[in-house]
This record gives sequence, structure tokens and C-alpha cells, in this order.
Amino acid sequence: MSALDRKLMRDLVRLWAQVGAISLVMAAGVMTLVLTVGAQRSLFETRAAYYERNAFADVFAEATRAPESLQQRIAALPGVAAAETRIRERAVLDIEGMAEPALGLLVSVPDDGVEVLNRLHMRAGRLPAPGHPDEVVVNEPFAAAHGFRPGDTFGAVVNGRKRQLQIVGTALSPEFIYVVTDLMPDNRRLGVVWMSRETLAAAFNLLGAFNAVSVRLLRDQPAEPVIDGIDRLLEPYGGRGAYDREDQQSHAFLDSELNGLRAMSYVLPPIFLLVAAFLVNMILSRLIALEREQIGLMKAVGYSGAAVAWHYMKLVIVIALIGVALGLAAGTMLGRGLTRLYGEFFHFPFLIFRMSLDVYLLAVTVSVGAAMLGALRAVRAAAGLPPAVAMRPPAPPRYRRLVGVGLPFAPRLPRTMVMIGRNVVRRPLRAFFTTLGIALSVAMLVGSLFAFDAVEMLIDRTFFGSERQHATISFVRKQPVAALNEIGRLPGVLVAEPARVVSARLRNGPVERRLALTGKPAGSELSRLIDTDGHEIALPGEGVVLTAALAGILGIRPGESVEIELMEERRETVLVPVSAIVESYIGLGAYMEIGALNRLMREGAFMSAAHVTLDPASTDALYAAVKTLPMVGSIGLQRVAVQNFRATMGENLLTSMSVLVALAAIIAFGVVYNGARIQLSEQGRELASLRVLGFTRAEVSWILLGEFALLTLLAMPLGWALGWVMALAMAEGQATELFRIPLVIERATYGWASLVVLAASALSALIVRRRVDRLNLIEVLKTRE
Repeated sequence: MSALDRKLMRDLVRLWAQVGAISLVMAAGVMTLVLTVGAQRSLFETRAAYYERNAFADVFAEATRAPESLQQRIAALPGVAAAETRIRERAVLDIEGMAEPALGLLVSVPDDGVEVLNRLHMRAGRLPAPGHPDEVVVNEPFAAAHGFRPGDTFGAVVNGRKRQLQIVGTALSPEFIYVVTDLMPDNRRLGVVWMSRETLAAAFNLLGAFNAVSVRLLRDQPAEPVIDGIDRLLEPYGGRGAYDREDQQSHAFLDSELNGLRAMSYVLPPIFLLVAAFLVNMILSRLIALEREQIGLMKAVGYSGAAVAWHYMKLVIVIALIGVALGLAAGTMLGRGLTRLYGEFFHFPFLIFRMSLDVYLLAVTVSVGAAMLGALRAVRAAAGLPPAVAMRPPAPPRYRRLVGVGLPFAPRLPRTMVMIGRNVVRRPLRAFFTTLGIALSVAMLVGSLFAFDAVEMLIDRTFFGSERQHATISFVRKQPVAALNEIGRLPGVLVAEPARVVSARLRNGPVERRLALTGKPAGSELSRLIDTDGHEIALPGEGVVLTAALAGILGIRPGESVEIELMEERRETVLVPVSAIVESYIGLGAYMEIGALNRLMREGAFMSAAHVTLDPASTDALYAAVKTLPMVGSIGLQRVAVQNFRATMGENLLTSMSVLVALAAIIAFGVVYNGARIQLSEQGRELASLRVLGFTRAEVSWILLGEFALLTLLAMPLGWALGWVMALAMAEGQATELFRIPLVIERATYGWASLVVLAASALSALIVRRRVDRLNLIEVLKTRE
């Protein structure tokens, strides 16, 4: 080992506390990079493998009733590798011990048990046996929510007929990884029920026919030509428009979640690496200044400037590698945990956690590069220091009055305050970067904690401002609006309003989106349209109202016309003027007055759902009545939706916020601790002199730590501003067509962010304060300036 390497080891031991603080900040950056990128890649790979092993389809389509012979024509379309027809319907489930009715998605399985596409991953039991019409397989999360096992039974209203179904197996399916009811997954109230094809065909009058088809494409085959071909074939049979995976509900929600994880990997690691680079610069600049004489001595005995520079750069690389090692270990461990957490949430049947070598190489390269960049200026100064100059003490700094004339109120300030002010003014760059480092930790908290405010606002606007009904009763088939009277007579129903939903494609030039066109009564009191300020917008008698997200995608403004392709019994494309733009944070929406929508469909007064308000004392009676109504396909409960929304979002946010609070505290601690230690090493002689002159320990500590208290306070408004920008970036980065986060930050969020950073700063200051108390005055005063 060379002499310089032995010095390097001694420096690392001597500076262990500061090296540890920098390494922790760097480790946090590496950890977030490895954690988010690793988990995101693992989940994408798990999903891809799941899709491939279970032959998840590429294109889906529904129709009212199409002959089975059409399956061969669909399979013969150019680019189609395989096609499978099915029957898909909904049913109200009656679960023992559960008052409210559950929603059952009924899906047929081939009677010969040979599934071509969307194959089930059996978790227990078997498929329904031929000749046993009441045997079913249910999805595993639904079974787990109710404690069902093979052999258990539950009731279901299948096309108006109450049946008792027996569970013979539980399964998972790539088609239903993420199934939602009332906007959120609810395994208790939503079950996927696979039944014999023959049984479902008989129950829904679909013998020799189908109402859903799935298609697998040849490799690299674009979906659009196949979608057009399927649409042409299904149009005479009530086709509702084929769509690819991007619009398949489970895939789209899953994509939205995984892309949110990707957005985090773009925002957090750069913050940590920027702060780490600053800390490296700060500590190395001071170290080189203190070792000025040693540098001169090294050069005098023959070490070149490059050798000295490489010596200090090795110190930086070792610090970076310590951080990288800690970060890689923590990131890998937490990445596995996060992947497992997501895997359990999505109910993947298996998990693939494969950390790619390129992620590790990226983490090492970026971290070491950031540290070396931060040290570059100080190392260059060491390399260029002539031996004769280095052997002399540095020239004392020249101080001048602030803005030439000094501050008029300075004489009235306490001496300690004047000293603190001078220290800040003497080193403006250091003060700026210290303030910036602390501000970044505040910003990270503001940019993360705002999610709680956003969720609360989203709940308030969606469930209490816009959709104010207590329940939504959806019908199996469209009903005359006169049926609203029957709904109004159900027990506990106080107010009932009709609604109609029509499948449609909205198009402007080459851009189009497939969605539900919703009809509401003008002046509706339950389901309303509101603007960004929460004010109600009157639904115009004609024209269509678009959500801001949809209008932005289509590039259309009020007054212009949008092309609407109706995708139900009546297939027609019409131009409809856009009357207004409204705000909505969930999905893409298009709304019309229900009478105008019925006229567009060239039909009488029809509805497909009813929004109702309920007497809380009669809800059980209503649930019991709904379970016997053959026209009811499902019932959505607003109260349960809000509970699920809060529970799901709260659980996810609490986990991620806990990690982010810890990371932000690490930044604040690292910046303040390193700054105070360097300040102590620079001003140790001055502080000892003050002690000898009669200053108390508290006064001396205040001179040192007061500067950081001042910079920490100055960092707060800067951190709040940066936090707002970061929140905007997070909201924009995580915005998808399914879900958008409103940018709203309450004052309390700024307060909590500041409190966390102040606490971390105070802790680091207390540790440094102990060192001030233990100053050896004689030893320090002997130290050469």
C-alpha cells in the first residue's frame, strides 16, 4: 500500500461521520433508483410472462347476439392467430351473511375444458364438469374475501332467475388482474364467475351464438386492421366496437399503476444525487483547505499534481462506492418487497424479480459520476496549487461592509447575530447551496405529501360534488324511463333520476377514443357536472359536454363539432357540437342531456341506470328487493365506494409516504450535519477564543448553529416553491387517461413538511452541539490558523 493510500485510509477513519452522512444521502438516491426501476421492470416482466403463459388476447369485442359461425370468419381475418367466442353477462350475487348484493361477472368456459385464449390459472379445484350447470369457478380474491372453498355455494340472479351455484374451483386470470367496481377493486362485492358455456347460453338465449369474442394477433401484427375487420363482421349483430389491450379495463388500470411507479424513478434519484454532489464538494473543499500544507509537502517530495488529484478523487470514489453499496443492497431488498407487495395487490400467480445488470451499472455510473462532478472544482484546485504557495498559510480573507455602507441597524443587533450574519455573507455560495439542499428535502415532502390533499379533493369533488347519489342501480337491458316509477317504489328510495350510457367512439380527425357517452337529465340534483372550482354547470339541451382530458386528447374546443360513432343497436356516425368543457379526474367522459341522447339514438325515452338517494334505515330492505328484481344487473353503492377509495389510496400512500419522509429526513440531516461539522472545523479556533473571552457554551453554540437555523428558515419558502413544482411534475407524470391527480396543496402540508425537516435539522444540530461542548480549548487554541 502506498503512502497516499495509507493517508486515504486515515482520512476515511477520521472523517467517518461526514463520510457516513454523505454515503447515506447517496445510498438513498441509489436505493430509489434501484427500487423503482427494478420493481417496475420486474412487474412488467411478470405481467408479460403471465400474459404469454395464459394466452391473454390482444383484441376484444362484444355484440348483442352473433351466430357462432362468425367465429371462423373472424379467425380467418388477416393477422389473426386465434379467435375464441364466449358469453359474458352480469348477475346479482346473493352471498350469505352479506346484506348488500354483489356483482358477478359471468364468463363462459368451453364445455370440453380446452381454453384457447385467456386461459385460467387454476388455484384450487377444477373446471365445471359437463352436465353440471350449477358448478362454477370463482376468482381467488373473491373466494378469499368470503372464505369460500370448493364445495361452498352462493346465490345468483342469472337473467332474472335465482340459482344456487356451487364452487368447484378457484382461479386467476390475466383478463381480470385488476377488476373494479365503483372505481376501486372490491373483492367482497365483485366476483368473476366462470360457468359452463352451455349453461350460460341456455340462460341468456344464446344457444349457437355468442356475445363476446377474444382474438390473438400474429407477432408484430397491428391491431387496427383486425379491429376494423371485426367491427364490420359484428355490426349487423349489435357489435359495440372492438378494442385492443390498451382499452381493456384490467390491462389499462395495471398500466396506469406501473407507469406511476416509473414516474417516481424519474423524479427522486436526481434530487439525492444533486445533494450528494453538493455535500462532496463542501467537505472536499474544506479538507483540501485544511490539508494545504500537506499538499505542498507531497508536491515538494515529488508527487505530481495529477497524483495528488487522483488521491483526493479516490477518496470521493470510495465515499460514492460506500453509498452505492448501501443503496444497491437496500434497493434490491426493498425492490423485492415492493414487487411482492404489488404482486399480492394484483394477485399475480407468480413473481419474476430479476434485477438487470444495466440497472446496477447505471446506479454505479450515475452516483460515482455525480460525486466526482461535485469534487471536480476542489480537486482541480489541489492539483494546481504550487508547492511554495501551499506551504504558506492562506491569505486571510478580505471583508467589506455589506453594500458598501453596512447595515444601519447592525449596531443594535446582538453581537452573536452580527457574527452569524457575517458568516452567511462571507460565503454566499455555500450558504446558497446549504439552503438549496435543505429546501430540496422540504420540496420532496411537499411534492409527496400533497397526494393526501389531492385524494381528499378528488373524493370531495367526485363523490360529494358531482356524483351525489347514494346508489346507482344498473339494468341488465335498457328500460323505458317509465320504469323509474318502479325504482321509486323500492323500499327506502327517496329520489330517483334516470341515466343512460351508450358505447361510442368520439373522433376528431385521426384521434379517437372509445368510451361511454352518458345521458343525464337537465337540472339533475344527483349526478351533476361541475367545473374546476366545484361550481355546477348546467347541462345544455343540445350538444355534448366533454371532460377537459378528453377535449385535450381530441384537440377540440367548445363550439367545434366532434364526430360520434354510436356503437350499439344503431350504428351511425354523427357530428355533434361541443357545448362545454368540464373537469373530471377519473376516466374520460362525454355527457349529453338524456333526451338529446335518446334522440341521437332515434329511440324513445330509455334509461340504462337509475341514480337514487336512500333512507339509511331501509337499505337492507332495498338490498333484499334488488336481489329479486330481474331487470337489475348491479347496484353501485356510493358509501362503499368512498370507503374503498380511501382505504386503497390510504394504504398505498401511507407506505410510500413513510419511505419518502425518511428519505427527506436523511437529506436534511446530511446537509445540516456536514455543514455544521465543516463550520466547526473552520471556526474552532474562533469559538475557543470566544470561550476564553467569557462567552458561554450556549452563546458559542448559537454562533455556530444559529447560521444553520437561519439558513433552514430561509430554505422553507424556497422548499415550498420547489415542492409545488415537484407536485406539479408528479401530477403530470402520473396522469393517465384513467386517473389524474388534482394539484392542490393545503397549508397543513407545507407545515408538516417544514416540521419534519426542522426536526431532522435540530437532531443534527444537537449532535454537533455536543462536539462544541467538548471542545478542548487549549488544544484548539494551539492549532495553526
